Amino acid sequence: QDELVESGGGLVQSGGSLRLSCAANGILFKSYNRAWFRQAGNKPREMVAKMFVSGTTTYADFARGRFTITADSDKNMVYLEMNSLKPEDSATYYCHVWFPAYWGQGTQVSVSA
Repeated sequence: QDELVESGGGLVQSGGSLRLSCAANGILFKSYNRAWFRQAGNKPREMVAKMFVSGTTTYADFARGRFTITADSDKNMVYLEMNSLKPEDSATYYCHVWFPAYWGQGTQVSVSA
């Protein structure tokens, strides 16, 4: 079964760092555009960072300069390095690839003030 599995979430203090990981079963990351999204409470899911097949990356304004999306083709993994975390970064973070589209189940990030 093709699936994405996120890990690395947790509770961190404001100003801290976390690295989220996304593993794939049956999906070869380098063949897909990849992204991290997040959703906080009842707010709409929003894009955090994207990495296209070409290697080009784009970031949401709130993520630029603090978050970095990377990929390891040998390990078939995608990562999101998050630094200088703020309480407003608290959300469930999702790994996503397209096309076809797949979503992971999400990993919770909580940032305390």
